Amino acid sequence: MLGLEVPPAVEAERVIAAVLADLRSGDHRGVVVDSPPGAGKSTLVVRAAVELAAAGEPLIIIAQTNEQVDDLIDRLARKAPELCIGRLSATEYRPTERVKDHGTVKVAAKVTDLGGPAVIIGTAAKWATVTDGSWPWAIVDEAYQMRSDALLRVAGRFERALFVGDPGQLDPFSTVETARWTGLSWDPMQSAVAVLLRHNPQLPVHRLPVSWRLPASAAPVVAAAFYPFTGFRAGTGAADRVLTFTEAGPGDAVDAAVELAASTGWALYELPERHTPRTDGEAVAVCAALALRVLRRGTVAVSEHAPAGAPVTADRIAVGAAHRDQVAAIRAHLGEAGAGVTVDTANRLQGREYDVTIVLHPLSGRRDATAFHLESGRLCVLASRHRHACVVVARAGIAELLDAHPSTEPVHLDVPVKFPDGWEAHQLLLARLANPMARA
Repeated sequence: MLGLEVPPAVEAERVIAAVLADLRSGDHRGVVVDSPPGAGKSTLVVRAAVELAAAGEPLIIIAQTNEQVDDLIDRLARKAPELCIGRLSATEYRPTERVKDHGTVKVAAKVTDLGGPAVIIGTAAKWATVTDGSWPWAIVDEAYQMRSDALLRVAGRFERALFVGDPGQLDPFSTVETARWTGLSWDPMQSAVAVLLRHNPQLPVHRLPVSWRLPASAAPVVAAAFYPFTGFRAGTGAADRVLTFTEAGPGDAVDAAVELAASTGWALYELPERHTPRTDGEAVAVCAALALRVLRRGTVAVSEHAPAGAPVTADRIAVGAAHRDQVAAIRAHLGEAGAGVTVDTANRLQGREYDVTIVLHPLSGRRDATAFHLESGRLCVLASRHRHACVVVARAGIAELLDAHPSTEPVHLDVPVKFPDGWEAHQLLLARLANPMARA
């Protein structure tokens, strides 16, 4: 039960307090926190880091990308301006503005050159090169994006750890063949959290119950499709976020999709059923047209952050696709008019947030349903980046494609069953998009 009678802020604070209590108790060598999209993972990481540092506990923070590291440094320095922070980086790294803005942050390629700060932050790849030193605490951010072998390489650097991540997002990936490890409890292609819990089932696992990103129209859909056993709810009500337009439109199909998304939070722009090349010219043109129409209609977003309304500018719009060639084609169609619109793959959109998103469905126009295109995490990322509305572009026939192509992936012994199932997640989301009343 989600306890809907409890205000979302109160419910979220209860879970966070329980997480921090487990950290302070010292009863466990690790604490795991599962988080739905936009539930405040970074906020929790920063809060835990500040509390541990204030208690005189030196700690390290392990993130997965340089972007995540710089974002955490900026957040932590703003939250605790008096805190000395070390940015562990490669020798060729050049500090971003978010890092240079804070005088309490020191950047170096070696731990010994950082001067003993209270908190040291670096990527998992960089921490794997550190061979000396240990710390009482580590915080692993986006732990479900971390491969288990990456955790093994850094585990000797800390005594206890907090693991924070989103189990519904994309799994770790590799460019080498990994079948030789399939079924092993320490399979490097499993996430760090999955292997950790298989070997330490007694560790406490907490789940953040509220998404502060997804609106009330999206949270039930995303929860049902991608988090069927845990669930979560939106931190805002149906009336708290509204999209309006200051300019009239021509009244075509693109307008209809944009207006439906503004009023219900979702829209499906369905093209005629057809098998197409991966870079479907008609589909990518529609994706670009939808983004440009949001701009040309003078869209205004009213929310808890902007009660009087704020314009939805190009940097607040994203277009997501499964492949880089699709991304390149969409960018070309956007041209100068859409120069500020973010266009990227699901892998690179993880962790990012926009007011309006347009999604090219991974299975649109395909003859088959491969494991790559069926992966529930990919669709989850694409469908959970928005604060107000999401438009999905797809050719008709995806539901029939899913029914006609049962899984051909081999079943291995000792491999945990992954939930949610890709077939079910895709079908559920399509059913909700096709029936707006189901989103109520």
